[in-house]
Amino acid sequence: MRFLIQTLLLMAFGLGACQKGSDIILVEVQNPSKYERNEVVSVKAEALQKLLNGNSESGLVVKEKGGKDPLVIQWIDFDGESDELLFQASLAGNESKTYEISWEENVERPEPKLTTYSRFVPERTDDYTWENDKVAFRTYGPVAQQMIEEKVPGGTLSSGIDLWLKRVDYSIIDDWYAKNTKEVGYYHIDHGEGYDPYHVGKSRGTGGIGIWENDTLLTSKNFTAYRRIASGPLRTVFELDYAPWSEFGVKETKRISLDLGSNFSKFEISLSSEQPVPNYTIGITLHKQEGEVSINEGEGVFSHWEEIDSAFVGEGIVIDPTVVKKGFDFRTDTPDQSQLLVVTDSAQQKLTYYAGFVWTKSGQASNQSEWLEILKKQADLVANPVVVQVN
Repeated sequence: MRFLIQTLLLMAFGLGACQKGSDIILVEVQNPSKYERNEVVSVKAEALQKLLNGNSESGLVVKEKGGKDPLVIQWIDFDGESDELLFQASLAGNESKTYEISWEENVERPEPKLTTYSRFVPERTDDYTWENDKVAFRTYGPVAQQMIEEKVPGGTLSSGIDLWLKRVDYSIIDDWYAKNTKEVGYYHIDHGEGYDPYHVGKSRGTGGIGIWENDTLLTSKNFTAYRRIASGPLRTVFELDYAPWSEFGVKETKRISLDLGSNFSKFEISLSSEQPVPNYTIGITLHKQEGEVSINEGEGVFSHWEEIDSAFVGEGIVIDPTVVKKGFDFRTDTPDQSQLLVVTDSAQQKLTYYAGFVWTKSGQASNQSEWLEILKKQADLVANPVVVQVN
């Protein structure tokens, strides 16, 4: 009798253990674009409840259907609870694939080989800096602004977006800042991984915004607060707040995200104003009236190609063309105000666009034509997002 009871208990335990892993959620991902893509796919947490009910999130496993190896995954938390699960799907043009999500406790999870990353940087005044395996960016906080206003050396007054030119696929932010604290100006010299030769000043850098009125671009000052929502490995997400700016009393919060493998940061900017505004305008600096500008309003693609230190940098903006009023090349003798400007409709309360770059020494593009093709592909991917069906 004791043997029979023990046997029944073991069978029940085994049945229960199998039951935990028996449910599989299928996720079909369809690529409607002609271009191949490595897309970070999002699945809402509520679609996974039958797996998570009573189980920890850490037990979820994502595999391509028919595959054996689990994929790298990431949870995104916007409000104190996990909101969506991310994984990366590799798709040929017009291809569909099915992925399986299950709960498996004793499966070895893969360590990410590459990552996205972002953080606030108090040791360099108060930058906010972000990167992935291809590109890196930064912008500036309230202490840097205060230093300028109080005439303290080393400050920065700008809401423009700075570019860090990197030619390695691993994270460089922490290392470059650490070395810069020991040797001021370290990251302005290329030691083999890349460097920061890009001047922003009061310009928009690549992707900052303003209001174009009377041949002048009105802009905010530095960000006043930040919130890091996610660091990586597949996507970094953060938000920046700005004090009300211009005579229109604009209130602005930028949500910026950067996916693994992309040359483009996604900007989702929430906007409101005390007075009606004539437009919201996105800019790319032309530095000292340098470089070649390409404008394609019909496709929402805007490019600048310039030489920096015997190599070339291509900067670009990709945006829904239906919100574009006009794009134009504005050049002036006023420092930091020669810019490629993209004037958009002011009726929207959220302005969404992509801003990014390539550097020829990174090997991602070797000439302007290749950069324009990267921009064309990005516009097509934005216009044709992946279709995700959860079953």
